[in-house]
Amino acid sequence: MIGRKLENHGRQSKGQQYYIYRRQNIKHCLTGIMMLRKVSGCLMQINRERENCMYNKDELIPIFFTIDDGYAPYLHVALISLIENASEDRKYKIIVVYQELNEENRNNLAALVKNHQNFEIEFKYMKQSLDMITDRIENRLRSDYFTMTIYFRIFIPDMYTEYDKAIYIDSDIVVPGDISELYDTDMHNNLIGVVKDGSVNDVAELQRYMTESLGLKLGDYFNSGMLLMNMKELRNVKLAEHFLYLLNKYHFDCVAPDQDYLNSMCYGKIEYLDSCWDAMPNRNKPEIKNPKIIHYNLFDKPWCYDDIQYQDYFWKYARRSVYYDQIKAFKAAYTDKQKEDDHTHLLDLFRRAGTNADTEVTFRKVLESGEKIRL
Repeated sequence: MIGRKLENHGRQSKGQQYYIYRRQNIKHCLTGIMMLRKVSGCLMQINRERENCMYNKDELIPIFFTIDDGYAPYLHVALISLIENASEDRKYKIIVVYQELNEENRNNLAALVKNHQNFEIEFKYMKQSLDMITDRIENRLRSDYFTMTIYFRIFIPDMYTEYDKAIYIDSDIVVPGDISELYDTDMHNNLIGVVKDGSVNDVAELQRYMTESLGLKLGDYFNSGMLLMNMKELRNVKLAEHFLYLLNKYHFDCVAPDQDYLNSMCYGKIEYLDSCWDAMPNRNKPEIKNPKIIHYNLFDKPWCYDDIQYQDYFWKYARRSVYYDQIKAFKAAYTDKQKEDDHTHLLDLFRRAGTNADTEVTFRKVLESGEKIRL
């Protein structure tokens, strides 16, 4: 009996020893994993610092806007915000491409950079003839407004061959963030850097349009109000030439004219960016925290309506604009009839989007026929 007890005691001791051994091994493994994580974190930090060192502080950052006289007041507000929040260590060139912009508006915009040595501004009259783009329903913005300026962004790479990279932004925006951070984003050799338009996923008709008409994966559709442009590659793939070819041959019925062409042509060569770089009002979602670019897209304009998301950002800068009284007067005069018309045009946009896939010519049908759509 005594011998058996001693034998059992010996077995238990071995089991206990094995348990202690396993626990020590696990402890060492966990310690090793923690060390690897620390090393990995250090390496990531080093890589980030190395990437930052690669950026040339003296490199000029070109920022393009395309407007007409009607949007000059809102561009003025946008530039106040952009200049105030841009890094003072960098150099910027604002290029305003236009067809109709009177001298008073040009002088007001130019005055904004006079006291900022790291900013310059240029006004570029759009000489290229775009007579083939006429005021047809498929070429209208928001289904109700026709302006040639929405197409100008497509021709920027060929107009400015001295730049290999640039930023394009619509004028109905404010920029609470440092625009140089956007410019420094690695595009991984893609054609454009953009933000996905999450609002289209809330509307069934738009969902169908994105997938069945444009041939995109649901959720991949982007808003072209902010474009980080790989100018060199866009020239190499002949963006403007391909756009004009498709436009003249097919005259696609578009919900958002230039935007739909860009989505279809650039698909597969797109760098999707954080939503902070094109935050848009969306009643179905909360505001994005710390937005860096706010885009008052479609009918969500704080100079037309009350209770628009991100409106405080706009009025913060608008109060310092020479157009402040004009902007306030415009809002005060915005009638109920105009608001009803806005709602009607929005519903019409949804209707056209929902039935577009049933038409004879769509981007997806042309693509599936073997025609080149993608760049």
